Amino acid sequence: MSFIEANNLEVAFQVYGVDGRSLKKVTLGLFTGGALGVDSNHRVTIKALDDVSFSCKPGDRVGIVGHNGSGKTTLLKALAGIYAPTGGSLRINGTVASMLSITLGMEADATGMENIHLRGALMGYTKKQISSLADEIIEFSDLGSYIYMPMRTYSSGMMMRLAFGISTSVTADILLMDEWMSVGDEQFTEKAEKRLALFIDRAKILVIASHNHGLIGSLCNKVIHLEHGKIKNADPL
Repeated sequence: MSFIEANNLEVAFQVYGVDGRSLKKVTLGLFTGGALGVDSNHRVTIKALDDVSFSCKPGDRVGIVGHNGSGKTTLLKALAGIYAPTGGSLRINGTVASMLSITLGMEADATGMENIHLRGALMGYTKKQISSLADEIIEFSDLGSYIYMPMRTYSSGMMMRLAFGISTSVTADILLMDEWMSVGDEQFTEKAEKRLALFIDRAKILVIASHNHGLIGSLCNKVIHLEHGKIKNADPL
């Protein structure tokens, strides 16, 4: 069964170039970021996440809300495996699809077809899976013969259509999103919205961070409110 279990999760970063003995002079991040602290060697650290505990099961649609610097993106990156916990524990069972950086791994000098394979491999697809999905991705992205051209010849809209098509081409157990995605040209938007809605519907668990409380209310059955890296409250909607 798919699940997420975070227990007293902590993600901390060391701040270089600042002496802990002069911490009282440091104000950056005190009101918008994580908690500043000093370790035993007088090194300044920022706890981007501090004592965060929650769990998700199939059917959960979890909204992450909070001010800029509250830890929303850090939490998503921890769930995606980009940031390793520095304290507590994080257990995840199930395949994870991250929509945090859909162009990650794509190369400007590689063709669209080559980028399907590059991005697909980074997402953990096998060569067989990538090959079976390629035709559908090409059709969805509307690139035509440009699929065999280097990506540096693409407009930004063309590049995003291809990246979005690859990222939404398979079913994942757990889907991570940082804000709702708006992709490509105006005439492509409706097509992309339908695909994204289907992609979300197929996921067993959704975790989305957003400043749009209307979106959170329409999508989610749970909300986690972060403040300075800590959970202020976590309630069902």
